[in-house]
Amino acid sequence: MSQQPKTAIQPTRAQDYPEWYLQVIKAADMAENSPVRGCMVIKPWGYALWENIQRTLDGMFKETGHVNAYFPLFIPLSYLQKEAQHVDGFAKECAVVTHSRLEAGPDGKLVPASPLEEPLIVRPTSETIIGESFARWVQSYRDLPLLINQWANVVRWEMRTRLFLRTAEFLWQEGHTVHADEADARAETMRMLDVYADFAEQHLAMPVIKGRKTDSERFPGAVDTYCIEAMMQDRKALQSGTSHYLGQNFARSSNIRFQDEAGQMQFAHTTSWGVSTRLIGGMIMTHADDDGLIVPPRLAPQHVVILPIYRDAADRANVLAYCESLKTELHAQRLGDERLRVTIDDRDLRGGEKTWSWVKKGVPLRIDVGPRDIAAGSVFVARRDTGEKESVDRSEFVGTVIARLQAIQDNLLARAKAFRTEHTRVIDSKDELYAWFTPQSGDKPEIHGGFALCHWNGSAAVEAQLKEELKVTIRCIPLEGEWGYDATPGQCVMTGEPSVGRVVLAKAY
Repeated sequence: MSQQPKTAIQPTRAQDYPEWYLQVIKAADMAENSPVRGCMVIKPWGYALWENIQRTLDGMFKETGHVNAYFPLFIPLSYLQKEAQHVDGFAKECAVVTHSRLEAGPDGKLVPASPLEEPLIVRPTSETIIGESFARWVQSYRDLPLLINQWANVVRWEMRTRLFLRTAEFLWQEGHTVHADEADARAETMRMLDVYADFAEQHLAMPVIKGRKTDSERFPGAVDTYCIEAMMQDRKALQSGTSHYLGQNFARSSNIRFQDEAGQMQFAHTTSWGVSTRLIGGMIMTHADDDGLIVPPRLAPQHVVILPIYRDAADRANVLAYCESLKTELHAQRLGDERLRVTIDDRDLRGGEKTWSWVKKGVPLRIDVGPRDIAAGSVFVARRDTGEKESVDRSEFVGTVIARLQAIQDNLLARAKAFRTEHTRVIDSKDELYAWFTPQSGDKPEIHGGFALCHWNGSAAVEAQLKEELKVTIRCIPLEGEWGYDATPGQCVMTGEPSVGRVVLAKAY
């Protein structure tokens, strides 16, 4: 009987994927559950990832003409009620503030006092409160387009939560823009979808499909919702970002009007778009393995960790001096627009324990430096994505470190694309579709299927049937040309009725 290879993370992905995901987060010391149900504490390693995501995206937003602002956390209930579809879509997720202070009750315990004249909703999204400001800021066509982004937290009272993927409170950015006409607003919607897709692939190394949501899946109150969808290692889809063309719906409810060039008053066209800390969950489930996290170099909190090895005080001084000078040389190198992030780990821990702590954190490159390496003028390098290890001349390593990091970045993207391709199938038969999404005997419920490209007749009834019988949703209607997609007419996989093109079906988070 052969023994299973020992892994740092137990259970493994194959044994229990949901629990493996939580154990990766714990082993990498990224986040933990808070005393408030459904909320999380993001620890320094996890927050450093969010800071790098935030910094990169913020630069991309500003390159496309957007500026940052901040709007209130609290939204008057009456604001949400102005847009009927919007309030219906978020009503069950709202956290509501009804009192303004606390006072001691008869038993000495604090109780809410001073009821508010109007309840306040803790921000689930900001279209309505931002619309109130936009109605004052926009008066003339000369004020347009208005391109605003906000970095904030939001609250959606989720019943089933999971760290990073779905929590009651999470961090995100939400863009809100105002335009004079539909064409400009739609161009903005697609421009930001492209920004998200570029970020996901070039920085998260997470391949995505761009597409339009079906009517039943679009953002409440929007005319059209577009998304990027990624495949995780359990073959489920993760909606990783959305961009909404809101038409004039929110402009009418918030009275965002402007005087056009002919002197006529017109309602504006608006958009909104956002990504959140869910991207970190997507990164984990795209790249991590059974030894822990693997971080794409472009977002890594540390690119290189140097592990000094010595036996006594004399060795220590010599080794640390070598490590410090090496760190200085590496820090001078640039990956994109940023200097390399390099740290020396001189904690008083056993060598194996120290090494495994960085394996589990997913640092792209580890370097061991001991007296023998110093004598040879070399370093011992380990690559996290492939596990490859080699002794390299010090000057050669410094000269090639950027290329090594880019090779890791490229490999992670290529590996994720290959995985998605392997688990995507064009399906034209209902029986084949059901087999694709039905666990076989002995399979884990989450380990089967993947993406299915199928014809659909546009019927909400078919969507509902798929959701009820297979727990499968239409993730998106791919954009023309996206992912080699060709909108060729065919027959609906469920009904045999005419279809104008294929959609992406998957189980999803």
